[in-house]
Amino acid sequence: MPAAQLLDAVMFAAERHRNQRRKDVEASPYINHPIALAHLLATVGRVDDLDVLRAAVLHDTLEDTATSEAELRERFGDAVADIVMEVTDDKSLPKQRRKELQIEHAPHKSRGAALVKLADKTCNLRDIATAPPADWPIIRRQEYFDWAKRVVDGLPPVSEAMLAAFRAEYQKRPS
Repeated sequence: MPAAQLLDAVMFAAERHRNQRRKDVEASPYINHPIALAHLLATVGRVDDLDVLRAAVLHDTLEDTATSEAELRERFGDAVADIVMEVTDDKSLPKQRRKELQIEHAPHKSRGAALVKLADKTCNLRDIATAPPADWPIIRRQEYFDWAKRVVDGLPPVSEAMLAAFRAEYQKRPS
């Protein structure tokens, strides 16, 4: 049953991210972010591919929790794990290099990974515009918007509706 499989991913992500908070002033629960990605994909992007939606919910588990690739593969299958791996940064690298690699790797993303990456950048812009991290001055917010646009501009075309949503958020670039 697809709904049960999606909810299993939501429960897993909620458990893994349970003690994490977003960087906004209110320190909102981190799990709101992956849920927002899946919601955006399903509603705006009209994505009904269960593997893509589950990968969206799980997209930060490897990068930000103690979850292993093997654990994702065993529980959610290769298709989901492959997408999550594609959108996961190598945290052993310096932050600036990770950002450069996101731009370099963008054109080579699979359809599923490109959709998740596009949703991630869109949701991040929305969050930064409406509830920015407390310690981010305007210049850092502007730099994030511009960097995210470079990543998205490099992605293969996967959804005009999702791209339009990103562009709408980008129009809210702090000035």
